[in-house]
Amino acid sequence: MNNESEFDIETLAVHAGVEPDPTTAAVMTPIYQTSTYAQTGINEHKGFDYSRTANPTRTALQKSLAALDKGNHALAFSSGMSAIDTILRMIEPGDHVLSGNDVYGGTFRLFKNVLEVYGIEFSFAEMTDPEAVAAAMRPNTKLVWFESPTNPTLKISDIAAIADIAHAGGAWLGVDSTFASPILQQPLTLGADFVVHSTTKFINGHSDVVGGAIILNDEEIAKRLHYLQNSIGCVPAPMDCFLTLRGIKTLALRIRQHCKNATQIARVLEDHPRVKDVIYPGLDSHPQYELAQRQMSGPGGMVSFTLKDGGVEAATNLVKETQLFTLAESLGGVESLIELPAPMTHATVADSPLAVDPSLVRLSVGIENADDLTNDLLRAISKA
Repeated sequence: MNNESEFDIETLAVHAGVEPDPTTAAVMTPIYQTSTYAQTGINEHKGFDYSRTANPTRTALQKSLAALDKGNHALAFSSGMSAIDTILRMIEPGDHVLSGNDVYGGTFRLFKNVLEVYGIEFSFAEMTDPEAVAAAMRPNTKLVWFESPTNPTLKISDIAAIADIAHAGGAWLGVDSTFASPILQQPLTLGADFVVHSTTKFINGHSDVVGGAIILNDEEIAKRLHYLQNSIGCVPAPMDCFLTLRGIKTLALRIRQHCKNATQIARVLEDHPRVKDVIYPGLDSHPQYELAQRQMSGPGGMVSFTLKDGGVEAATNLVKETQLFTLAESLGGVESLIELPAPMTHATVADSPLAVDPSLVRLSVGIENADDLTNDLLRAISKA
């Protein structure tokens, strides 16, 4: 599709990166289920020689992702964690990574338990406070990393302000925008150097694929990342790329419904006598509500909350009592999920300063009927 900048994101979600197949004119990108490609001579081919290096289905997905996040380049990966790990391969021993203090447990595990032993320094700061970020910068800081919104406490950080701080210190800024998706937020336009998504979540949206992506503008860094990806081999299969492309076509519609349902549920929970705190960027009680209004085009489909009494036991009973909300890890699918982050997705940070309130309940609000979802939660709360 030509002149992508002329089109709104709803149109890009359907068309970007997807052209009629040159062989058959198939409207949907085919699944190029092949490992290798015929060459007419030594290193003479049609742009593809081996599917670890490149695959036409993956290329279409990458073009779509780049267009949605307003980037020049995108790389699709076998998981969100492999995407983050590949960026960290550009960090050398002795370099410092400044991370947000509220990140996915798997990210913390990668930083502290896997990469730190190779001589990379990691520290954690409150990213909602730009002054705290500036104070935590070091002369050897090479990368500033955070999520916005964060997992699971849904903090919102000022991407533009932190980009200025990172760049003034000679560091890259990487933003994990999984909870927002490109529909609600495009960090590259605010100064980020890398945007990362777990495409497993909202981008695919159907809980049937694990994948990740990096989107960026710098051509030389994109080449370096592709070299690393090809060397490591952390690439998605053609079928996974096809399914993710299929999911993207309805991304804008799904996100709209996620936001609508989550907003209704958050408001009901906020008024419930047994609910203590509700964390949702769409509520004016959220600490970064005004920033979310400026930086995002919608509040998203994630809600976290705690109960007034009963502590961990009540929260545990609650997540077992829902019928429409499935007790499961992950998020961003069309179906609603519920979990306790502390013993589940964030168990790795239990004994660290990043530990999560063990009674915090996290909802991934799906696209079912909002009243049905609300009633399901109300029944579960009454039984908890």
